Amino acid sequence: MQTLLLNADDVDENARMDRVIDGVRGAFTAYERGNAKMPAKSYIDLPEYNGDFRSMPAYLDVRTEDTAEDDGWDAAGIKWVNVHTDNPADHDLPTVMGTMIYSDPETAFPLAILDGTTLTMKRTGAAAAVATDELAVPDATSLGIVGAGVQSYTQLEAISAVRDIEEVVVSDLDEERVADFINAFGDRFDVRAGSVTEAGHCDVLSTVTPVEDPIVGLDDVGGHTHINAMGADAAGKHELADDLLLDATVVIDDHEQCTHSGEINVPYAAGALTDDDIYGEIGEIVVGNRPGRTGAGFGSDSDGPDAAVDGVTVFDSTGLAIQDVAAARVVYEQANANDNGYPFDLLGLAE
Repeated sequence: MQTLLLNADDVDENARMDRVIDGVRGAFTAYERGNAKMPAKSYIDLPEYNGDFRSMPAYLDVRTEDTAEDDGWDAAGIKWVNVHTDNPADHDLPTVMGTMIYSDPETAFPLAILDGTTLTMKRTGAAAAVATDELAVPDATSLGIVGAGVQSYTQLEAISAVRDIEEVVVSDLDEERVADFINAFGDRFDVRAGSVTEAGHCDVLSTVTPVEDPIVGLDDVGGHTHINAMGADAAGKHELADDLLLDATVVIDDHEQCTHSGEINVPYAAGALTDDDIYGEIGEIVVGNRPGRTGAGFGSDSDGPDAAVDGVTVFDSTGLAIQDVAAARVVYEQANANDNGYPFDLLGLAE
């Protein structure tokens, strides 16, 4: 039995976005139902190198009594990722790199070693798509993006898989990055550069910046805009102004991670935003325990507190290890079926 080595191109080729979205939706479902094990993300700080390592292990089981045998699956893995700020200037390396080990839960055999950086981009876009599907207006046709870096590409790729996006407004201080984004998608969408306010008045807005001073305020968004706040991944990062967060219906992916390093971490630490201001976790909405925009959850026909959400919605996404495992499974299964990647005898078990 061999381990499959999948580089960035292999991951990109085999991460079919529709399947990754389904996988991430399954991960949220398993987590909400208590069928996932996900220890807290651990950090190794290396100030001498102006960087850190982060380990993200997880196991999830989407099998239920109602699941057909061919549709049920479980999966396990761990992502080892870094943030080394000086890499681009001093070593000609990316700031963030990731490696994913995808394992057979029954035997622990390492089925695949994957590029975790591309995998992260795909599952991050998929998480935004799941939230958009639950929280955006059903007839959304416009998408605003603040920040035209690498994450912006999978935001459009994934969100356009769950809504019929026609118009895209991208805002970034770097005109070259905006031009590159427009060139990449201009043949498929009506893409143009715009201000933060123009992007924010689209039906859906994704923010993918690393800022610590909020750049999107309450007046910058429409009355029913759904916002995917994807940029904050460390304490101190903060893209959306406090008044916007307090006015919106806030949905998070995980309480511990979001209050520590997600979009809400700064106002939460200051006491300006509390647990009472958090509507719930995305998994609750996915499984129907809490209504989304269309009122698919329990009590959705009422006008009381269990009615469908309205107005501005915010999804605070920190990225969960269960998403990486679900996406890795999709990539491995697809690559294995297509004879992609590089099989090798990692454990020296070949006869």
